[in-house]
Amino acid sequence: MEEHLITEEPVEHVIVLRLNRPARRNALTKQLVLDLAVKLEAAASNPNVRAVIIAGDERAFCAGSDIHEMNERGFAAILDEERLSAWRSIERFSKPLIAAVRGFALGAGNELAMACDFIVSGENAQFGQPEVKIGGLAGDGGSQRLPRLIGRQAAAKMLLTGAPVSAREALALGLVAELVPDDEVLKRAVSLAEMIARNAPLSVAVTKRLIQQTDERPLSDGLRQEREALLNVFQSADRVEGMNAFAEKRPPNWSGK
Repeated sequence: MEEHLITEEPVEHVIVLRLNRPARRNALTKQLVLDLAVKLEAAASNPNVRAVIIAGDERAFCAGSDIHEMNERGFAAILDEERLSAWRSIERFSKPLIAAVRGFALGAGNELAMACDFIVSGENAQFGQPEVKIGGLAGDGGSQRLPRLIGRQAAAKMLLTGAPVSAREALALGLVAELVPDDEVLKRAVSLAEMIARNAPLSVAVTKRLIQQTDERPLSDGLRQEREALLNVFQSADRVEGMNAFAEKRPPNWSGK
């Protein structure tokens, strides 16, 4: 059986997790969600990995949850705590996570892309939450993340009509961070991941955690947490190494500590 999740290492410190179910436009089965979580947990504990990219193929990043599997499993698919735990693991991944999107990112595919730190999109990509068209709703974070990313009214339009938006519309709305020609999507995502990997790992990890918390607490709490994090990072070995490397005009040798 063909492997449905492929790991690639395009450059040092960066891995690509490629969804590989082309016949189903990379639709997410329960097992694929579990495998994604396992791969990300392994990446989180591997000090050599500093950034991860999730990609699909030229036709689809991910066209949503596998409807055939959901129909077969019924309520079990919705109430499955193992699957929900895997989604939480993906959402809480501690290192930079980039979505490289070509083609369709619909339903759970759009939700997976939104769970990443940012999205690099091809010019012909489409993003949407079409669940209401088949009597469902966005249930893997879409109803909560989309309004936070693009605002209530634009999100309501997408969620309630089920109509997709083009890549250019997604860029204007703030759903997408960068728009590039289709055949340059992965190359650009790798370039950005490399840029991140050259930075101090501890600083990157703490910065990501602070960004993740912005939707969960008041500004005053966030500013306090930022100050505490800055004090801790300032005392780190990486901070000393970064300052020394700058003064000595050489590349830093990060320890992540």
